[in-house]
Amino acid sequence: MAPAIRSIDTRAVKVAPKVADAELQSAEYRQWRNAVYRRAGYRCEAMDNGHRCTKAAPTHRMFADHIVERRDGGALLDAANGQCLCGSHHSRKTVAARAARLSFRTRGGGSNL
Repeated sequence: MAPAIRSIDTRAVKVAPKVADAELQSAEYRQWRNAVYRRAGYRCEAMDNGHRCTKAAPTHRMFADHIVERRDGGALLDAANGQCLCGSHHSRKTVAARAARLSFRTRGGGSNL
């Protein structure tokens, strides 16, 4: 049954749909991602107050995260540049990296967002 009140999108600028980078669709990347997951035992590797996060697959979605983000010079397929993170830790890390990049940019360090 459809809702009685329809919603409308009032944004002046529409957000473009998210499209995964082609390099993240490669067989090599999938092998790297799976190796990161296996090495971590499919469990989040983030540390909180000296304790490892307890979230793990299949109950929680895991992300193969680049420790040094690719846009910050991190290697795409370097096993040492990978860690397994749960959704909340991955989001926190990504937001912090973007904020650091923005802060660097606003201090005149560059234009890489």
